[in-house]
Amino acid sequence: MSEERKEWLKGALAEVAKGQNSEVEQMKECMRVLMRDGGCVRGREGEEEGEDEEGETEGALEFLSELCENLDNARDLMTLGGLDLCMSQCLNHPQGSVRWRGAQLIASCAQNMPEVQCHLLNKGALPKLLQLTDSDPHPTVRVKALYAVSCLVREQEVGLGAFLSHDGFSVLMRGMQSDNEKLRTKSSFLLLNLLTVHPEHKDTVLSMGMVQQLVSILRTPHSSFHEHVLGALCCLVEESPLGLRDCQSPTLGLEEMLNQRAKDLQGREECQEELEFCKRLRSACFCGRQPDDSGMER
Repeated sequence: MSEERKEWLKGALAEVAKGQNSEVEQMKECMRVLMRDGGCVRGREGEEEGEDEEGETEGALEFLSELCENLDNARDLMTLGGLDLCMSQCLNHPQGSVRWRGAQLIASCAQNMPEVQCHLLNKGALPKLLQLTDSDPHPTVRVKALYAVSCLVREQEVGLGAFLSHDGFSVLMRGMQSDNEKLRTKSSFLLLNLLTVHPEHKDTVLSMGMVQQLVSILRTPHSSFHEHVLGALCCLVEESPLGLRDCQSPTLGLEEMLNQRAKDLQGREECQEELEFCKRLRSACFCGRQPDDSGMER
């Protein structure tokens, strides 16, 4: 948020003193702004007035996100009912600019806060966020919703269980196949993270035909997120006969593709991690087939 916007918002919301108590009052005033804008969901007459109210709503959400980087404020907003208000109104708002700021607020409050995460999960936030990630027409909403999803499922067992029960891995796959570069990057990164931390879910992912889908993504024009895709494939083949067999299928042509990719990435400093994943996957799947590898027999 720009300094000018901050000053405008502070003046528009309330005159408050410094300190924690004043921050609570600021949050309450922001909530009043969001409640006033509740009529947006039902539709309004008067376009000019509506635009002003939407601008104020966006500013209130931005201000709350900034305040809730402080963990105590995030807990207080939950206690005040601000997160429930955000879920019921902002995530369903007709304006994409309000929806994505609502998702951002949820992410700001949920990260590193198990108490807030559990509250949001109990209120059913995850299915709604997955829906926004999967099908919202506004590209920024999809990215911010996925960010909020990641804050609810990473290192959070209850969140991961909800993610699995709502077919979250399929949402990530479709995100990687979208034409939204940021969504592709964040989807592939979250997939890699979940497979790294929770290898027990490999079979679930493999049963979806994930190997075949990931390899097809690697055949699209090269992008930086391919690093995460290769990393996910490495996770799927390690200590997994099924994953190994899928990658070794001649119909995929993965060995030839990895050889070519390794050549293309050679000497490109910005692609060294991707190159390492490429070599690691090649070694795991095709060790003994190429003179450049260690020579060990399968």
